[in-house]
Amino acid sequence: MFAVALVLASVAPAAHAAADIDATQGLSGLPVPRFVSLKSDKAYLRTGPGDRYPVQWVYVRKGLPVEVVREYGIWRQVRDIGGSVGWMNKQLIGGTRTAVVTGTVRTMFGTPDLQARAVWRIAPGAIVRVVLCSEAWCRVDRGGKSGYILRAQLWGVGATEAIG
Repeated sequence: MFAVALVLASVAPAAHAAADIDATQGLSGLPVPRFVSLKSDKAYLRTGPGDRYPVQWVYVRKGLPVEVVREYGIWRQVRDIGGSVGWMNKQLIGGTRTAVVTGTVRTMFGTPDLQARAVWRIAPGAIVRVVLCSEAWCRVDRGGKSGYILRAQLWGVGATEAIG
């Protein structure tokens, strides 16, 4: 243990700069944190970055958004909508942008305006594909129906993130 501490203490300053970059950019070169979605109908969330770690959760909902908060080799530490954090193999996640409708039944509008025509209503917990987001609104699609919803009524998009 002492030898490890001694080796770590002698790391060059360049390594510290790399660690600072890793706080905002993962080893993959993609930003951290970032939202992604599950590519499979069955995805395992583990307690650590490897197959030898126990399974904490089994997700059975393809398209569910998760937030990548850290990267380690082929493993991504992710957070789900409920706040659970664990490790997932990168092959189980993809870049398709989805979000979960939060709160109560929400109204989707034809244009990004609360005075616009309501085009449909959607239940909390529904997963939608995020087409674009700008400022307070996101255009989403579910089953061929699309409309605008307030960004604050979704989990799976950053507060100021521009999409599309």
